[in-house]
Amino acid sequence: MKLINNPDRSQWAEILKRPVMNTENLFDTVRGIIDRVKSDGDRAVLEMEVKFDKAELTSLAVTEAELKEAETLVDEKLKAAIRLAKQNIETFHAAQRFEGKKVETMPGVTCWQKAVAIEKVGLYIPGGTAPLFSTVLMLAVPAKIAGCKEIVLCTPPDKEGRVHPAILFAAQVAGVNRIFKAGGVQAIASMAYGTESVPKVYKIFGPGNQYVTAAKQLVSLRDVAIDMPAGPSEVEVLADETANPVFVAADLLSQAEHGVDSQAMLITTSEDLQQAVKEEVERQLELLPRKEIAEKSLASSKLIVVKDMEEAIELTNEYAPEHLIVETADYMQVAERVVNAGSVFLGSLSPESAGDYASGTNHTLPTNGYAKAYSGVSLDSFIRKITFQEIRQEGMKNIGPAIEEMAANEHLDAHKNAVTVRLKTI
Repeated sequence: MKLINNPDRSQWAEILKRPVMNTENLFDTVRGIIDRVKSDGDRAVLEMEVKFDKAELTSLAVTEAELKEAETLVDEKLKAAIRLAKQNIETFHAAQRFEGKKVETMPGVTCWQKAVAIEKVGLYIPGGTAPLFSTVLMLAVPAKIAGCKEIVLCTPPDKEGRVHPAILFAAQVAGVNRIFKAGGVQAIASMAYGTESVPKVYKIFGPGNQYVTAAKQLVSLRDVAIDMPAGPSEVEVLADETANPVFVAADLLSQAEHGVDSQAMLITTSEDLQQAVKEEVERQLELLPRKEIAEKSLASSKLIVVKDMEEAIELTNEYAPEHLIVETADYMQVAERVVNAGSVFLGSLSPESAGDYASGTNHTLPTNGYAKAYSGVSLDSFIRKITFQEIRQEGMKNIGPAIEEMAANEHLDAHKNAVTVRLKTI
């Protein structure tokens, strides 16, 4: 990890750079796969599964028998953990239900909003080096609470054509309607355009590699909505001299093991902590099964010392981390000043992995600085709000002349007339 001490503000932009992920370079390749799926449907997806996932499949759908078998293959302790996580995610997201209020903007004019679920949603769950069954819960549970009628899940099979049993079990617990064996670009294209097996959806959620990210970007240009722009995962620990270096190092490594392009940052006011964390990271790294991945990630990670907490908070808000852990003596006061972050973890006993799994908050979050403008996935991600208005006689008398005046001055006479013909009758 790079050690940086008291950087000048002119250096901040360079210091806060993320690992580059230029998905535009992949667009031609990705577009070719999308077009094949659009034209050839299931046949194209099955061919792509052989090519990319090395899986010979006769059909894409996960069968009832496979779902029952998966339940027998998942350890009882893991089942209990999944159920506990599901309960907490459900509790937190259910509290986000929208309550629309009718507002009389002036006598005779009433306006309100109604929340309506997106009817068909698609969830992409990576298989790869770490089958993310936790992401199934993070996406399917709020979709179910929102009232989405069709929840479709795509995930890559292994070389034997099987889906990881924990993914299948989590999908059943969370209420997924249909599950398909499809990974990568072909999965995104299947949900965006539909095939003989996979239904077309209205919005696609879920993380993935750079090819999946590029595919989501392309299909979102005109054909389907997506959850948010996404890049490699990242964490920042904001700490003072009271922080425990063992905890801080563990938090940095928990993110570094995600992938070689993940980024872990420490911003602290203490040089002693910086040095202690460096030594502790090196010690803990040697014990990790995913050491090779974490090691490559740490090459673009940084331990930064700044002059005071004021500057630390300012640098943090400029970075806008996906995950932010605040380990300071006055962490609640510091938290009040955080304005750019995906999800914040407060105090020494709140590791980022709690939010990844079981505290109840959602772990599908904006990366790459998008936390300055985007929220993480929530119940709102699965609903739309429709506005309604009712104008009665008194209301038309009150606002009609203003509408006529504004329409006339925009030279939209038909707009004006739609009001004028009504005013003549009352």
